[in-house]
Amino acid sequence: MTGIDGVAADVTPLGSDGKHAVVGENPTVRSGTVVYPDVEIGDDFSTGHGAVVREDTRIGDGVLVGTHAVVDGGCALGDGVRLQTGAYVPTNSTLGDRVFLGPHAVLTNDPYPLRQDVDLEGPTLEDDVSIGANATVLPGVTVGEGAFVAANATVTRDVPPRTLAVGSPAEHQPLPEDLQGGNDA
Repeated sequence: MTGIDGVAADVTPLGSDGKHAVVGENPTVRSGTVVYPDVEIGDDFSTGHGAVVREDTRIGDGVLVGTHAVVDGGCALGDGVRLQTGAYVPTNSTLGDRVFLGPHAVLTNDPYPLRQDVDLEGPTLEDDVSIGANATVLPGVTVGEGAFVAANATVTRDVPPRTLAVGSPAEHQPLPEDLQGGNDA
């Protein structure tokens, strides 16, 4: 059931300090979704059920955060980004315009989980990047414009623009002709 402006009727804004998330026009926010109070979101935002968008995140226009997808705090997502079911975007990640993360794709930001106290450095995905289902991108990695990361790949180093990354650890190959060009927003 949707309420005013396409927001699910059971969604309650968070924020004991009186702050509210800023969401543009024509949102569709499905039940169980949590959007933290200092988040800024553009027009035509859409979620699946149970999505989470945490604090200090900026999201462009026409973005989908799919069912059970998580965007942790301090992230920036450009226009036309698509996060499919179960995708994970950690703190300090940057996603350009028209980035696609397939189901259960995981970006990481901690080079030594639970071992050392370090600064968290999320990956950077430039415009028109596609990340396949169940792929993992390690901390601090940049995936260049128009690159494609295959399903189940583990990206341990930067991927040049318009390159295919395949395997674990991912090796770089020329991008096949049928995968060239940008993503549709």
